[in-house]
Amino acid sequence: MFSIFKKEFRSFFGAATGYVVIGIFLLLNGLFLWVIPGEYNVLDNGYANVDGLFLLAPWLFLFLCPAVTMRMFAEERLSGTWELLQTKPLSMWAIAGGKYLSTLAVSLLALLPCVIYYFSVYYLAEPLGNVDSGAFWGSFIGLILLAAAYLAIGILAAALGSNQIISFILAALLCFFMLYGFDLLSAFCGENAFADTVESFGIQAHYTSVSRGVIDSHDIIYFTALIFIFLWLTVERLKKK
Repeated sequence: MFSIFKKEFRSFFGAATGYVVIGIFLLLNGLFLWVIPGEYNVLDNGYANVDGLFLLAPWLFLFLCPAVTMRMFAEERLSGTWELLQTKPLSMWAIAGGKYLSTLAVSLLALLPCVIYYFSVYYLAEPLGNVDSGAFWGSFIGLILLAAAYLAIGILAAALGSNQIISFILAALLCFFMLYGFDLLSAFCGENAFADTVESFGIQAHYTSVSRGVIDSHDIIYFTALIFIFLWLTVERLKKK
């Protein structure tokens, strides 16, 4: 698995694609948080927090994560190395897991510079340091869990798609459905226990819960189970192909 991880991680930054994807993500975050007026702008908000980052990032991840995962299997098939990879003493779980961990490492690198926003707000606050640190770090953990879930979905889409474009579109649609689709379905069920159950299947409810700064075991179990299910579906897909 580690050999697959190293290969994919190096190849992602071996071309300009990796730098462009991460650069666009950080640029859009910076523009919306500090330059473009609106609800996400830190300075317009008037409060010492970066809530705009945690509201904006799920939507930016809808494009970042599919862009990171879309090449995982399409490139192997295009270059003819997929058949060669299958001859190696590696299980499908090792192949899928190595590719998944490489995309997770790339996403963590994209998220790491966002920590600067915390220190920026920390020094802008009056009095100095008047920031809810617990809420920020809890929300940041929520972002990591959200990215991990999106990437597991993207890996499945990469296994299902016949080329990179189809994989990207499929991953974006699946991520959007998991983020917001169950909320829409629950809206048609009225306000009752069944509607709450339907809503709990979606990512949005659990991400919102973690973003409050409270790490609940139910949310951790949900994200862990979601990642495992999509990786298991990926492995089953690869076995059939």
